[in-house]
Amino acid sequence: MHNYLSLIKNLEFYQKKQEAVVMAAIVRREAPTSGKPGDKALITQSGEIKGWIGGGCTRGIVVKEALAALEEGTSRLVRIQTALDAPEQSGVKNYKMTCMSGGSLEVYIEPIMPILELKIFGRSHIAKALCELGVLSGFKVTVISDLIEGEMFDKASKREMLKGFDPNLHLNQYVVVCTQGEGDEEGLARAIKTDPQYLGFVASSRKANAVLMALKRKGVSHAQLTKVKTPAGLDINAKTPAEVAISILAEIIQLSRVKTGPMTSSMPSDLNLSSDLYINPVCKIPVSKSSAKHVVEYEGEQVYFCCDGCHASFQKEPSAYI
Repeated sequence: MHNYLSLIKNLEFYQKKQEAVVMAAIVRREAPTSGKPGDKALITQSGEIKGWIGGGCTRGIVVKEALAALEEGTSRLVRIQTALDAPEQSGVKNYKMTCMSGGSLEVYIEPIMPILELKIFGRSHIAKALCELGVLSGFKVTVISDLIEGEMFDKASKREMLKGFDPNLHLNQYVVVCTQGEGDEEGLARAIKTDPQYLGFVASSRKANAVLMALKRKGVSHAQLTKVKTPAGLDINAKTPAEVAISILAEIIQLSRVKTGPMTSSMPSDLNLSSDLYINPVCKIPVSKSSAKHVVEYEGEQVYFCCDGCHASFQKEPSAYI
């Protein structure tokens, strides 16, 4: 129970940071292995493990596949067994158990993406349509306006007053200003200070230029102003408020998918891994330096191994791996 509660707290921490992590859970085991069914761990983007899913080569394989799952945005079942005689299956990754003790494991790996947050400034018809579509698309939506009436934005997760809105307290990824004549300058000025990943301003080119110039005269820097996307949304020849909202949400979704792409089967060398991780030269699996089972020095370099099998293979012919 303690381990489970600790995992939940860690997951909440990374969700608040809007950082994706991976949940790994052992679902099947054949002894001898240190990991047992029900053991779980979170793996961060730097390859750190919060929890327990076994040691040795299991640990490194799970880290490798967890990072691939984050990159690809897909879950997978990882089988680690003494013989690679299982048929190829979609969504299943097979690895040979290199630990001399033997045993086998099946680990389910699932990426947990952060809940995307959308903040909408204003109470216009476009703001209302964007709020409804955003909620349907899985966004956590907050609407900011001093003029919201009653249940106008009843589907929003939160409603805030512009006067009391502190942009420095918010971690925002996507912000859209839909004030449309009601406090445009103030709304855009507050939105700019949140320094979001995306900042769209719903306005005609003429009006947008006027508002941006007014903010520049008030001391807003050129670098901040150039981050404003106006007109907001993809060019789909939108006319109605719903169509404009669709074009904006489509642009946000497109941006949120930019980092997703195919990953090669081998561990890339440019991943931002924890400094404690080292790529085992035999199996190409990351191993924790602090808990490596074997460490040898070869030509002035410390070489770390996850298990007896990799260590033995290296000792036979080190030049083949370094």
